[in-house]
Amino acid sequence: MSLADRPQPKSGVMDIAAYVPGRETAPGAAKVWKLSSNETPLGPSPAAVEAMRAAAEHLELYPDGQATALRDAIARTHGLNPENILCSNGSDELLGLLAHVYLNPGDEGIFTEHGFLVYRIQILANGATPVVVKEKDERADVDAILAAVTERTKIVFLANPNNPTGTYLPMDEVRRLQAGLPKQVLLVLDAAYAEYVRRNDYESGIELVSSSQNVVMTRTFSKIYGLAALRIGWMYAPAHIVDAVNRVRGPFNVNALAIAAGAAAMGDRAHVEKAIAHNDQWLSWLTGELMALGLHVTPSAGNFLLIHFPENGGRTAEQADAFLLKRGYVLRRVAAYGFPNALRMSVGTEEANRGVVAALTDFIGG
Repeated sequence: MSLADRPQPKSGVMDIAAYVPGRETAPGAAKVWKLSSNETPLGPSPAAVEAMRAAAEHLELYPDGQATALRDAIARTHGLNPENILCSNGSDELLGLLAHVYLNPGDEGIFTEHGFLVYRIQILANGATPVVVKEKDERADVDAILAAVTERTKIVFLANPNNPTGTYLPMDEVRRLQAGLPKQVLLVLDAAYAEYVRRNDYESGIELVSSSQNVVMTRTFSKIYGLAALRIGWMYAPAHIVDAVNRVRGPFNVNALAIAAGAAAMGDRAHVEKAIAHNDQWLSWLTGELMALGLHVTPSAGNFLLIHFPENGGRTAEQADAFLLKRGYVLRRVAAYGFPNALRMSVGTEEANRGVVAALTDFIGG
């Protein structure tokens, strides 16, 4: 059968390399520690679990199409107008909707060389051209981004902090980026890991959105809130952008269990603070221990570390990954992000963190 005898995907779709999530299994290992997807080791708030159970008593009913309870909870926590908040089936959905609304075939979308793979996917899916900008010391380079802007540029995606590097741009640099962009170019600040950042020069983007007409901030409940299974994301944006995206999103894109659990999780500040404290302690400990082994670790502001291995000599990232898997430790290969000789490790439980360091000690010294 020839290609002419069957339906054909639109231009750009077959150029996409499908996203591959972090591995979950370690065949043959007696116990598995999954450290490949930047999930919180503390799990969700008990209040969120209880709210979800209560919502499950009414599965016959459609959810609130406006996710009012969830938007109100987000607005209370962050001091925002709920009319400028839009909730979604994970922040990935929002990235896709924004690309769908603001990109036409022939347009260009910019992201940095080690940026989230979904940016490329969504740019290509909408018939536009991905423009990849080099980073500087594994961090977004504002001057390089601005230099890549052309009359065809319609959207710039910036993960801040970035995944998988964990690096971030100070807010004065983000503001310089926005000031240098043409007014008709949309700047999307992907702040999935914002809650973990403890730096005086960092802002998630709320202030910049509030004072601009071309900036959107996206956030997620999948990381610090521990609700990855429910797929909850949200964005804060100018009213005209919320209005445009509302016109194309699914009418019930956030399910009732997610709305209830998300609203309850947003209200449990004690659980969030506990997660922050755990991450601060073990991110620092892991960085020190891994560097003491002679491994280079990219300084991270998130809940994960990018660990670099030698390119040869029997101690490569591929060999380290195989060694760790045999012991049940599942980390993330990041060759697709431009790091063929690195592994990304989520901060896990004390047991998992100490176990990885012990295993890598054996690997390096073996």
